[in-house]
Amino acid sequence: MSGGSARSLGKGSAPPGQVPEGLIRVYSMRFCPFAKRTLLVLKAKGIGHEVININLKNKPEWFFKKNPFGLVPVLENSQGQVIYESAITCEYLDEAYPGKKLLPDDPYEKACQKMVFELFSKVPPLLLSFLRRQNKEDCSGLKEDLHKEFSKLEEVLTNKKTAFFGGSSLSMIDYLIWPWFEWLVALELNEYVDHTPNLKLWMAAMMKDPAVSSLFIDPKAFRGFLDLYLQNNLEACDYGL
Repeated sequence: MSGGSARSLGKGSAPPGQVPEGLIRVYSMRFCPFAKRTLLVLKAKGIGHEVININLKNKPEWFFKKNPFGLVPVLENSQGQVIYESAITCEYLDEAYPGKKLLPDDPYEKACQKMVFELFSKVPPLLLSFLRRQNKEDCSGLKEDLHKEFSKLEEVLTNKKTAFFGGSSLSMIDYLIWPWFEWLVALELNEYVDHTPNLKLWMAAMMKDPAVSSLFIDPKAFRGFLDLYLQNNLEACDYGL
C-alpha cells in the first residue's frame, strides 16, 4: 500500500494513470470519516491497494469524472471500473474479494446491520453541526440530540447482549460507524458516551482491532486539520505533512 500520507491532488493536477494489476485504488482524504470506512474494510480484508488523496477544498477537475458528486471515497480497479459512495464501496469489497467476510450471509442478520446503519445515520450530520458551532453559540440542543442518538445505539447493544453491533465479533456495521466515534476520541468529547456504558465498552473493544488501531488518526493532527477545514483553508487536507 502506498500514499496513505501522500500530499493530496488538487486543481490543475494530472490525473493518475491506470491502476496497477493486482491492486485496487482508493481516492481518499486523510481525515475523511466516509473514506475511513473503505480503508478499514481494505485493511481488515488484507486487500492490496494504493491510496490517492484528493484535496476536497480544491478538487481536481478530472476527479468529477470518477465521481460526479466529487466526494471520496472512490474505488477504481485495474479494469477501470469505478465505485463510489462509502457504504457501497464497502459492500463491493466484501463481495468481490475473498478472505474474512464482514457482512453476514443470513438475510435477516444482514437486514439487522442495515437497520443499525439507518439508526446511526443522524450522528454524522449532528457531529458536523456541533463542530461548526463550537465556541460560537449555545450547543445544548445539539448535545441533547447527540445524547438521544447514542442512547438508541446503546439500546441495540443492550438488547443484543453482544460486544459488537453484529454479534460477538467485529463485522461490517462496526467499521461503518466507527470513524465518527474516532472523532469523539480525537476531539475529547468522550463525555457524550458517559450515559451509554455498552457503547463505551464497544469503543474500547474497537480500539483493540488491528485495522482500527493501524488507521487511527493522531488527535492533535485531526484537531489541526479541523481548524483549517472550518476556515475553508485550501491546505487543510494536507495538515501536518
